[in-house]
Amino acid sequence: MSDLRFDGRVAIVTGAGRGLGRSYALLLASRGASVVVNDSGGTLSGDGVNAGPAHDVVQEITAAGGRAVASTDSVATPAGGQAIIDAALARYGRVDVLVHNAGNVRRAPLREMTSDDFDAVLDVHLRGAFHVVRAAFPVMCDAGYGRIVLTSSIGGLYGNHQVANYAAAKAGVIGLSNVVALEGSSAGVACNVVVPAAVTRMAEGIDTSSYPPMSPELVAPVVGWLAHESCSVTGEIFVALAGRVARVVVAETPGVYRPSWSIEDVAAQSAAIRDADEPVTFPVVPDGHGDHIRYSFAMAAHG
Repeated sequence: MSDLRFDGRVAIVTGAGRGLGRSYALLLASRGASVVVNDSGGTLSGDGVNAGPAHDVVQEITAAGGRAVASTDSVATPAGGQAIIDAALARYGRVDVLVHNAGNVRRAPLREMTSDDFDAVLDVHLRGAFHVVRAAFPVMCDAGYGRIVLTSSIGGLYGNHQVANYAAAKAGVIGLSNVVALEGSSAGVACNVVVPAAVTRMAEGIDTSSYPPMSPELVAPVVGWLAHESCSVTGEIFVALAGRVARVVVAETPGVYRPSWSIEDVAAQSAAIRDADEPVTFPVVPDGHGDHIRYSFAMAAHG
């Protein structure tokens, strides 16, 4: 197979000053993309501004012969999201790829988590995803092409202790991606989710001494494929963790139909309701929402 390249494409990577985002930006640039390296340079909790990380990555790219421009606007506001997209349009005149990777962490047990800590994390992960997608999506649709990669997490899929804010935001990203995939499908705009794991500063406070190799470079090729024009999948979720790449699916049990139910009926049928031996899936595109409803209606019709 010949190299999958991005010559002539313009890619935006948020949170690209360090860790995973830096790895994504470097890989895309090495394959020919012009890259907008976005990073406000804040602390792990999202506080402060530092232009250094974004400019450092731009220097790495240009020193290697690539093309890149820095953006230090925050994804946490609508104006910031628009400014990030505008930076690509002003410098390169187009937007082909959007990777939303920017993130922050504010850990606390649920019974102690403040509303400010909850909102601060949603502002970057979930609202931030919306802010950049909202600005880029019309541009891509009008051009008839686009690749969007949003970032969820294991916490978003399965939860984790002391990160209710992070888990809620990352679960929300999946719902956003599904809608982008549905509404973009007729315009050549694909959207998928990556669930990455790597030992970066986001792992601060976690004992990683027994972990296998988990560098960002093990994740970046997955994002690179999802960002490439040859990738035809949309509305899907991919895990990239310690060298393992897998697809995540939302599945249901076949369920049980009855023309009427009592509390006692639900209790009596609970084992059958929960029996996952033959799972049912409804791909997001072309019409997972409608397929789900039709499946249930068909059970009622033949009940």
